[in-house]
Amino acid sequence: MAVQAAEKDGINVEDDHLNDSLGNPGLISPDKEDLSRLLTVPFSGRIRGGMRPGKKIIVMGIVDLEPDSFNVSLTCGRDSEKEESQHDVALKLTARFTDRQFLRSAKVSGKWTEEEASTAYFPFIPDQPFRIEIHCEHQRFRIFVDGHQLFDFYHKVKSLPSIDTVRIQGDLQITKLG
Repeated sequence: MAVQAAEKDGINVEDDHLNDSLGNPGLISPDKEDLSRLLTVPFSGRIRGGMRPGKKIIVMGIVDLEPDSFNVSLTCGRDSEKEESQHDVALKLTARFTDRQFLRSAKVSGKWTEEEASTAYFPFIPDQPFRIEIHCEHQRFRIFVDGHQLFDFYHKVKSLPSIDTVRIQGDLQITKLG
């Protein structure tokens, strides 16, 4: 438990090297330059240059011991921080542990789309590591967890370059972003 407590303080004890994607300008960079707080939840970071077909986002982390839910969102309009509710959300992935659902939805012009649910299985286990990959294609996002393709999500936000922020909240610790 000492490791978890330390990680909640923003210190990653297990991992001596910091996020190795920092030096790569094409990847996600955290909002705050304070490296000790690099991957704390809730997390918000910039997707440099926005999304485009062929680009992928990787989120690696560990689910909390007694999780309720967590979500990973790709959002637009990073420069208008003040009007949080006005952001378009191109993709919101929500892992809900109470009913073992992995949901996805989007918000366009202030309106949420209906949540899509159908997954063959629930890929997340309390206190276990995971790897989510979001692959951007021309028509859709393809979502993989631990190497298994789970589902596709067709683009609701049509301007892919405007998708410029990754937000992560909930009952998890982030170990790596790319």
